[in-house]
Amino acid sequence: MTSLEDRFVGAARGAGATADEADLAAAGAYLLSRWSEPQRQYHDVSHLTAVLDIVDEHAALARHADRVRLATWMHDAVYDPRALGDANERDSADFAEGLLTTLGTPAEVAAEVARLVGLTAGHATGDDDPDGELLCDADLAILAADPERYAAYTEAIRREYAHVPDDTFRAARAQVLVSLLELPAIYRNEPLRERWEARARENLEQELRKLAAGREMLRAAQPRRPQPRRDLP
Repeated sequence: MTSLEDRFVGAARGAGATADEADLAAAGAYLLSRWSEPQRQYHDVSHLTAVLDIVDEHAALARHADRVRLATWMHDAVYDPRALGDANERDSADFAEGLLTTLGTPAEVAAEVARLVGLTAGHATGDDDPDGELLCDADLAILAADPERYAAYTEAIRREYAHVPDDTFRAARAQVLVSLLELPAIYRNEPLRERWEARARENLEQELRKLAAGREMLRAAQPRRPQPRRDLP
């Protein structure tokens, strides 16, 4: 097994999965094959690993850390850039519950992991949800990256949505950024908020300015329609 597969097996065991070692390892390998699909430019194994590392580092913030780890494995298990709305998150949640049930995970645990996966559609958690808060904070950690890494992230997102015209992409991306900036806090856990909040907001605001400048450049480059002569009837 690879080290990542080992991490999946450990999380599944910790969450109560009763399948044998070979089946758990096969499930981990299958998940890695999903995370390695060619349409993924950002939502790939590197993203999975980064989120897992943050969850491991801050596991003490969670109530059930292994459930959060499993939700990390599952949260983009289904990823189609052409899907509409929250279809990817809903399908990933359904996939998670089905796979974990097959692996002998208790039904209430499989359902809870599916619930956690669903939270990543809007990254909104309710009161007293430390597991959901840690998952959402870890998933959004990239927003607080240094400028070079943040730029690489935005470029990868654009490649994932290469099928979307520039003007449509800029408008949709701007809407996402504004919705994040309008949150009272992007990060819910205080230690992570103290580390990441200011930097994330700076990155988001700078990207918004670039998107606005790009829209203006697109408008300027479009040929103007000839105006009718005023002396003609």
